[in-house]
Amino acid sequence: MAIEIIGFDKQYSKDFYELNIEWLKTLFYVEPFDEEVLSNPEKYIINKGGYIFFAKLNNDIVGTLALMPWEDGSLFELTKMAVSLNHRGHHIGQQLMQHCIDFAKEIGLPKLTLYSNTKLENAIYIYRKYGFVEFPIEPNSPYKRSNIKMELVF
Repeated sequence: MAIEIIGFDKQYSKDFYELNIEWLKTLFYVEPFDEEVLSNPEKYIINKGGYIFFAKLNNDIVGTLALMPWEDGSLFELTKMAVSLNHRGHHIGQQLMQHCIDFAKEIGLPKLTLYSNTKLENAIYIYRKYGFVEFPIEPNSPYKRSNIKMELVF
């Protein structure tokens, strides 16, 4: 499978939404914050200095991952990682992860933070494989479903 990792293009906003809604509805529920960010990726991610990457196979978007800046813009959350059901098991998530880590290092980020849920065993496996370590999750976590916080320090 020849996967191409590309940056954000408005034409793929619908793919960003649909890929993420798919896994959220299947495994959890869509929180209001998710709906806002996924419906308006330019407003909540791109226009605030963040980045969205897509895994493209032929002409189809089959995966996505975002780096969303925190309020002050100095730290970034690795978020909204999703791979289409039909393309799981082909290391697309790992290719997106490697691309994101390389990009974060290239632009000089000191670390990446993520919030997840231990129910997502495959995702947690990928995060650990790429060097993310668990940190205590704060009581006011941005996501109700998150029960794990992880960081990768460069």
